[in-house]
Amino acid sequence: MRSLAILAPLCGLGLAAPAAEITPTPVPTNVNNGLLGGVVSDLSNVLAGVGNGDIAGQDAWSSISSAVQTVTATTTPVAAASAIKSLASIYSARPSANAFEYAASLVAEGLTSSDMSSVLGPIDGNGTADVNKRGLLDLDLTANSMNNKNSKNPSRSVYPQKACGDAPYTVDEATLRAAIHIPSGFTYGARPPVILMPGTGNTGFETFQGNFIPAFKGQSYADAVWLNIPGSLLDDSQTNSEYIAYAINYISGIASRNVSVIAWSQGNINTQWAFKYWPSARQVTTTHIAISPDYAGTTMVPLICPEGLPCPLSVLQQRYLGASNFITTLRSENGDSAYVPTTTLYSSNFDLIVQPQQGTGASAFLLDARNVGVTNNEVQTICAGTVAGGFWTHESMLINSLTFALAKDALINGGPGRVSRIDLKTVCNQPLTPGLGLAELLLTENSLLIGLAKIITTPLKATTEPATRAYVNVMPACDA
Repeated sequence: MRSLAILAPLCGLGLAAPAAEITPTPVPTNVNNGLLGGVVSDLSNVLAGVGNGDIAGQDAWSSISSAVQTVTATTTPVAAASAIKSLASIYSARPSANAFEYAASLVAEGLTSSDMSSVLGPIDGNGTADVNKRGLLDLDLTANSMNNKNSKNPSRSVYPQKACGDAPYTVDEATLRAAIHIPSGFTYGARPPVILMPGTGNTGFETFQGNFIPAFKGQSYADAVWLNIPGSLLDDSQTNSEYIAYAINYISGIASRNVSVIAWSQGNINTQWAFKYWPSARQVTTTHIAISPDYAGTTMVPLICPEGLPCPLSVLQQRYLGASNFITTLRSENGDSAYVPTTTLYSSNFDLIVQPQQGTGASAFLLDARNVGVTNNEVQTICAGTVAGGFWTHESMLINSLTFALAKDALINGGPGRVSRIDLKTVCNQPLTPGLGLAELLLTENSLLIGLAKIITTPLKATTEPATRAYVNVMPACDA
């Protein structure tokens, strides 16, 4: 999920110890000199007020917003390798820091492409004037739009129902289609189409601008489109899932071939929900690459959304296992197993957003009851003792070299990505996805700030989880 754990200091909960040994650089100056002390104190006071009932609702979110906006960069990294070491150093200096403190440290150390004050500008995904100010790489003027003009119709109708058994949509087709950004160079099937599905609080462009979008440029094995979904996945996860269900069938229909999906965080449980309740989508999906997924939810949600604080709908739905009706429903009837060939990639102990993420107990771990083909890949295990198996956060997994290598392998060969087909010695010793560098790393880390800004400002908040849709219990009829 694309959200932030904010109560760890109050609850005395730190993050888990590292699974692989790393040698951090000296602790960053801003952590040593106490520059962030005032921000940390302000956050603690606000959250304590939430805990005892003195501060509630939007007042709490406004106070959090004010605190994090005071931080600006006071240093600049000079290379990707040193930036990665600096990320590890921030963690080493404050291993029990909550994600708001961590985000503030990233900004102070120049490890994001913008600061929170800039990000908290226009965040509806429709404007283009502030794209560069907010740290977005301006590939074209509509790359971050939710109002895309896609006039080409699929070879057969995919709405309101492509096939018997597909769930009904609650979102109109024009809105579903407008969320799909198709770059001007898209080949409509001459190259294999890949749909990029974002995480909580992000558009597709905001999630993938610093990683898969530039990495796939000019590649013969992947032709990327991405989803810029209204609400930035902060709405009901059942609604969010409609966008990927529609996009799979629509893109397959206009490209006249199967598609693949690369998703991050919540985008993976949206995709899994789509495969479960829109079975037609399975039939036209070659492979699914799942980065930092939370198929079992995350134990961090109570730290994000304490009792009484209104929180984004999709965040409430990502509570761990039995605490979430959405997660329970998703995992029922072998929903904890893949529906299509799937490759999961995750970081064990450094993911501030999704926990647990270790071994077979990881929230990212997917079973294979249908024998479609699944590989589960924890980078600290596969690349132990190397840079690719060191310190990787929830968001930086998007630019990890093993992530890209296994995604590429899956796209080229079909089925799940397999480590037996890649050069692990080379891949594990690469600091980032080949061809990408410091600028892309900072853009990728910036997704943390964008997600936080939208979590703070979204009106899509409640204190209880949305009700499960009727189609979960009643098999949808064929459309007449």
